Amino acid sequence: MYDLHTHSYASDGALGAAELARRCQEQGYDGLALTDHCDPANIEEVVSRAIAFCDAVRGQYGDMKMLPGCEITHVPPALIADVVARARQLGALIVLVHGETIVEPVKEGTNRAAIEAGVDALAHPGLITPEDAALAAEKGVMLEISGRQGHSLTNGHVAHIALEKGAKLSFGSDGHEPGDYPSRDMALKILRGANLSQKQAETVLADTGSVFKKR
Repeated sequence: MYDLHTHSYASDGALGAAELARRCQEQGYDGLALTDHCDPANIEEVVSRAIAFCDAVRGQYGDMKMLPGCEITHVPPALIADVVARARQLGALIVLVHGETIVEPVKEGTNRAAIEAGVDALAHPGLITPEDAALAAEKGVMLEISGRQGHSLTNGHVAHIALEKGAKLSFGSDGHEPGDYPSRDMALKILRGANLSQKQAETVLADTGSVFKKR
């Protein structure tokens, strides 16, 4: 079980990174990415804190792999490419962009800008268009099936469009609270709830894990 999308209290999560990691370890996770919210004002702090934690605790959570990253959030689309590049320069191994979820006022064009910038995954992309999904397939950008309340409302749409256009899907809990980190069995149920078959759901988890194995 791998999770590409988690939040500590370095942004708006309720847990410190150590407790977050411990709770995921208890759930049997093989890997997680620390992806706190960032924008041009705090990106250096967010990425450096994630790197410092992952470096400090390497090997202390058994075989569970932790990757430092960030989620670029509510940044104007015209600035997204520069912020993504800055995150990479700072050492973020996983870069997400907070997509056009239907439950927040995300600026139209964010999905397209994130895909063009080549992020690892587009978090909760809402009612993503077929054209943007096709571009994600071309650019190798994964589209997230979200475990978070609210953001998950469009999971079925995201899954359908991704399969239609050949884009890969990822799983992200978008965890903020202690109970937000699902077991593998629950993650599969969330994926099945997006109208994926058992085989397709297993593939999503495998594809999410492949991101960790490349880093």
